[in-house]
Amino acid sequence: MNTRMKLSALATAVTLAVTGQVASAQNTAEKKRQATLEVVEVTARRTTENLQEVPVSVTSLGAEALSNAGVSVLTEVQQFSPNTTLQNSRGTNSTLTAFIRGVGQQDPLWGYEPGVGIYIDDVYMARPQGAVLDLLNVERIEVLRGPQGTLYGKNTIGGAVKYVTKRMSGDANAQVDVTVGSYGQQDLKLTAELPLVKDKAYLGLGYADLSRDGFGEYLIIADSMGYQDPENYNKDLTAMRATLELTPTDNLFIQLAYDQTEDDSNAKGGYRLLPSLLTNAPVPGSVFDSYTSMPTDNYVELKGFSLTAEWNVSDELTVKYIGASRESYSDTNIDFDNTPLDIFDVPAFYDDENTSHELQFSYAKEGYSVVGGIYNYDGESCGHFDAILGFLGRAAFGVPGLTREVTGCNNSKSTAVYAQSSIDLSDQWSVTIGARYTEEEKDAFVKNGLNFSNVYPRSGWVPGYVRPDTAVFPQVLGRDTNGDGVLDAPKSEKWDRVTPRVGIEYQMDDQTMIYASYGQGFKSGTFNPRATINEVAADPEIVDSLEIGIKKDWGASLRTNVTAFTIDHQDRQYITVTPDPNDPAALNQNLGNIKGSTVDGLEAEIVWAASDALSVDVALGVLDGKIENDPTIAAPLVGLSNTPDYTLNVGATYYFDTAMGNFTARANYYYRDDYILFEDSDLLAQDGYGMVNLGLTWESLSGDVYGGLYVKNATDEEYMVGGYNFVGVAADGSYLPGLGGDQTLISYYGDPRTVHLNFGYRF
Repeated sequence: MNTRMKLSALATAVTLAVTGQVASAQNTAEKKRQATLEVVEVTARRTTENLQEVPVSVTSLGAEALSNAGVSVLTEVQQFSPNTTLQNSRGTNSTLTAFIRGVGQQDPLWGYEPGVGIYIDDVYMARPQGAVLDLLNVERIEVLRGPQGTLYGKNTIGGAVKYVTKRMSGDANAQVDVTVGSYGQQDLKLTAELPLVKDKAYLGLGYADLSRDGFGEYLIIADSMGYQDPENYNKDLTAMRATLELTPTDNLFIQLAYDQTEDDSNAKGGYRLLPSLLTNAPVPGSVFDSYTSMPTDNYVELKGFSLTAEWNVSDELTVKYIGASRESYSDTNIDFDNTPLDIFDVPAFYDDENTSHELQFSYAKEGYSVVGGIYNYDGESCGHFDAILGFLGRAAFGVPGLTREVTGCNNSKSTAVYAQSSIDLSDQWSVTIGARYTEEEKDAFVKNGLNFSNVYPRSGWVPGYVRPDTAVFPQVLGRDTNGDGVLDAPKSEKWDRVTPRVGIEYQMDDQTMIYASYGQGFKSGTFNPRATINEVAADPEIVDSLEIGIKKDWGASLRTNVTAFTIDHQDRQYITVTPDPNDPAALNQNLGNIKGSTVDGLEAEIVWAASDALSVDVALGVLDGKIENDPTIAAPLVGLSNTPDYTLNVGATYYFDTAMGNFTARANYYYRDDYILFEDSDLLAQDGYGMVNLGLTWESLSGDVYGGLYVKNATDEEYMVGGYNFVGVAADGSYLPGLGGDQTLISYYGDPRTVHLNFGYRF
């Protein structure tokens, strides 16, 4: 067992741990619970508003609700938001696959843009790598469904997930939090707040470790790899954060934060659904067991800083600046075939950095309000992978191995201006009008070529390996600046887009709002990061959405928020087959735009305060998605990926006070209907499944000591969250060898049943 105690998947996780005391840290002995609904505040429209008065489909989860449910990582939030998918990507511990209402991005390779935006205190996380965040001491998490192109900009065509952290309290305090659990889980979190100047300056420090043994193991590792850690699906992370908060005047707030994380969790091995035809790799007995011909180590480092300044110029006007600079680096080993033979191995690294600046203005007056701003983003996303087909090279060509190496960068600069206003037409009627203009430039280059040996990114990647000087590959995408016929510079493309939003709201009475809205979003155009020729860029994707909803409180104990929507997703970026006018027999596979998809759906969120001790919540999502086939696609499309027709969560929370302290019992049942992992194949399809989660939390009467006992996935359901499909299917339904010569049909799974016990002390 690994005895080091590591934090979870991202440095910014500690952001959420150090900015204040645990949000559930309340002296519950003094709380008088009543059978009444909570007033929920959100910042979905970049200003603080009552959830029931915001004409947007949004789920808001407060810190107390997250704590009661034992939610510890972003992927668990999907349970509480209808029509939402937040899952670990295949082969990694911390890369996020996110879909909302059938819109997202499957492939996390550099150059491909996400379809769901992730924000921490309004700072945009540009890449899915490292976006599986642990949830620690947040004030709330908001899931905005539908395109958010006006206020949040590009790459929010499916929606956005927002972390809102709690500011420091101003009092000197410290906290120790320890968790032990299944599979050798050991977590330690230390946070502290120190007033530097009373009421003016505060310093926050945080350090956290999280470690866990693997859910499974690598049953066989190639002898040529020497000793490798056999743990599979383990966790081994550390993180730190420092935050400085300044309040030089009553109307000015400044926050400067720095964070850093190192993730040493092993590379994740997949489960073979079919036995290998080429080597000793039968179907394992556990879905968490695997085989590999690669090193099992994996490394991710993330660091960055942010600066936020908020100036309340007057009672009506607020000016806010948000600036951030982040960088990340990761080495990863992805064994596509998951055997101890080099059938299809992919060692890779990613190197990303970006800066962003936003100046935001918020003005509110009797009868109207407006939010506007200017946004600038400059990012560089680079990577390198070697697709090693060593067995095929030896067997088919009689050479030492076979590698296709792909390297490149896909860089983006964008500037946007936006404004959105809500105007009261009468005491009951109001309208919302907004627009965002974005101008974007991308430049990219790709180097791509073959080598008849097994090539790794650098010397020492595997034991004894020395990368030869001859492992140089040609640039295939870019520009020829001097006319010598050799590409020597990146290729560039520009786009601009206006994304509007318009809505109308009717406040029927104090407890009922009906609204209808139209919104648009776009996902950036991009160049193919796997290009083999000097192809043109794919244009942006566009999503148009119509939505009608009703938000109603039925007295003080029942709340029903219901939304119906329709989405038209146009110009989807996809690998297309393009005929060569000079060679009728040649078909080039390029990244292009295809017809698109449509989604119609319904969402209902219900909260019932049944008594002063019991509350019940329901989140239901229903959708009907259709994807259009396109003659330019090599394989027909069979459906939307990661998009079940139904999602349902039913939960109950019960509070009871004793002489020993105050207890909260929580249980929920979460159901996801059938879904497929890839749009062009139904070979990796997950049947509908239901999951039960249980929690019991306790807090002392003084509020200084707290604890919790949690059981997650109590019925130990097995459910797929990712996979690889490199297998053919014969006319009789039998499987045929695919790329690399083997039956490669691989799946990755969500967490099994786990139990963990948590204790903490607040000084």
